[in-house]
Amino acid sequence: MYRWGHVGAALFLYGPVGAALSRGGEPWLAAFGAVVAVACSTLPDADELLPIDHRGPTHTIWFVIVGALVGALVGALVGAPIDRPMAMAATAGIATALSLGSHLLADSITPMGIRPFYPLSMWHHSFEITPAANPRANTTMLGVGASFALLCQAIAVGFP
Repeated sequence: MYRWGHVGAALFLYGPVGAALSRGGEPWLAAFGAVVAVACSTLPDADELLPIDHRGPTHTIWFVIVGALVGALVGALVGAPIDRPMAMAATAGIATALSLGSHLLADSITPMGIRPFYPLSMWHHSFEITPAANPRANTTMLGVGASFALLCQAIAVGFP
């Protein structure tokens, strides 16, 4: 997938978490998590700027785990000055994990697929549904993800 498809996938997975935070009286944490999810949604594609294989190490569950830990650490550091390090750490870590995980899921619908357990396993996974460059697929994923996240928020705050 391309940028907008990945943003939609991240919003789709993060939507219920943001809604739960809003419902729990933490709308600003929900918004913070949404920003983190969107910001991290294309992070695995930074491999295109590095001297490593595209859809190599940055498209693995190991990258998701490390990314989530780094996200939690950054969240704790950002939350410390406002006396909310644990809440910010948990929100950032979860949002990062969901965002990076959504990236892997979105790329797994393309024929190129991913090797999620590389280098421990060379197993290749692909649903072979659509090419990454398909503009209709990317636009649809963005629309579905954003709509679902908004619907989750609407339900959480009690809109009909």
